[in-house]
Amino acid sequence: MYRTMIIRTAQDSDLDDVLSVEHAAFGSMVEPNLVRDLLEDASAKPTLSLLAFQEGQAVGHILFTRAYFALESPLSISLLAPLAVLPQAQRQGIGTRLVEHGLQILSKSGTDLVFVLGHPEYYPRHGFRPAGVLGFDAPYPIPEKNANAWMVLLIREGITGAFGGKVICANKLKKPKYWLE
Repeated sequence: MYRTMIIRTAQDSDLDDVLSVEHAAFGSMVEPNLVRDLLEDASAKPTLSLLAFQEGQAVGHILFTRAYFALESPLSISLLAPLAVLPQAQRQGIGTRLVEHGLQILSKSGTDLVFVLGHPEYYPRHGFRPAGVLGFDAPYPIPEKNANAWMVLLIREGITGAFGGKVICANKLKKPKYWLE
């Protein structure tokens, strides 16, 4: 049975729904606390926070935050973290729709690249490729066994020239524990 899904920008009044989805999806308070911190972190702005609803219930959330290169670059980049879907709503395409919707919005807003530290089996479905081998270093060293979890997606056509280097993330993400995967 197909259930209608609505995806919209999360508002301040949606914070409880956002945190509830994050907690249910990850089973701990680490991600909800991180999301709350990122939403309040000026260095993460502009953020793109999207909520997915089915039958009026929040079932998924995705957050994109500002990032930049350590060396000056004209490119606009974002970091996807985290993506959360309620356990009972997983494997229904909600995460895919959230990722695709977010990437469309970012592309239209002029974002060039999106980075993610995530499951190497999932994100390549959306066009993400290992970032380290392309010359993009994560904010913190990633264990070799998880190197393919650091990925990038070029979302704006026509970018030319050599670019790469170390990605700098929002202040609240500047903790090695978030970069272990």
